[in-house]
Amino acid sequence: MAPLAEQLKKHIQQHVKIALEEDIGSGDITAQLIPETNTLVAQVLTREPAVLCGQAWANEVFEQLDPSVEVQWLAEEGADLETNQPLLKLKGNARSILTGERTALNYIQMLSYTATVSRRYAQLVENQPLTILDTRKTIPSFRLAQKYAIAIGGSSNHRIGLYDAFLIKENHIMAAGSITAAVEQAKQVAPGKPIEVETENLQEVEQAVIAGADIIMLDNFSLQDMRTAVDTYSPKVKFEASGNMTDQHIKDVSQTGVDYISVGALTKHIQAIDLSLRVIEENI
Repeated sequence: MAPLAEQLKKHIQQHVKIALEEDIGSGDITAQLIPETNTLVAQVLTREPAVLCGQAWANEVFEQLDPSVEVQWLAEEGADLETNQPLLKLKGNARSILTGERTALNYIQMLSYTATVSRRYAQLVENQPLTILDTRKTIPSFRLAQKYAIAIGGSSNHRIGLYDAFLIKENHIMAAGSITAAVEQAKQVAPGKPIEVETENLQEVEQAVIAGADIIMLDNFSLQDMRTAVDTYSPKVKFEASGNMTDQHIKDVSQTGVDYISVGALTKHIQAIDLSLRVIEENI
């Protein structure tokens, strides 16, 4: 999580700036219907159970828009929320709150959904000595935000991008000539970086082990072949299972001895938690 944490602050500032610019444009003409000095207090509620995530993004929305708006969180980041539970109170200039409302809620609803799904997957294997991982199948420009939400929910991050670890897949192997050639080249290109090799059968697993891979991805392996790979080569290397990870399949795979299960659905199947902002006081 450390490399992600180091990048987050700057990312949040830049991302929120772009989000506000695309929404407000030349100015919020609807907000101008409200007298400039009017104030209000509003609460945000969730209309469904969720894991709260995205506070830093919502805070930054109002920090950039109008720092005088008071942002009071009624639940902690990562908290399990119940239906109709208030999670946020806003107090200040009416125009500012109503202008920033949609952008703030967009961040919270998406990141809370990702965190909620992350927690559900983590709970499927909570009694097993393995880790649920995300992938790079993220919404463009939301990579760091989604990976943060994954960690808040209780699952873990795979590599952040193409720079912090090798994942040698079928096309890389074909272009490099062999698993052995690809792994040897990886050790020269970035010594010390983790090397993971995607395999499709037990013969490729053996090649990857001999070549010196750190992690081996078992892509769409049968449960029996997963067990065979783990029994033969663990703990010399770590094993990651991937492919068609339904709830039941995850439970079955968790019994094979693999170290990780990667789930693209954590970040690519995005929905929004149903949130609602309601004014509770005016001209305070």
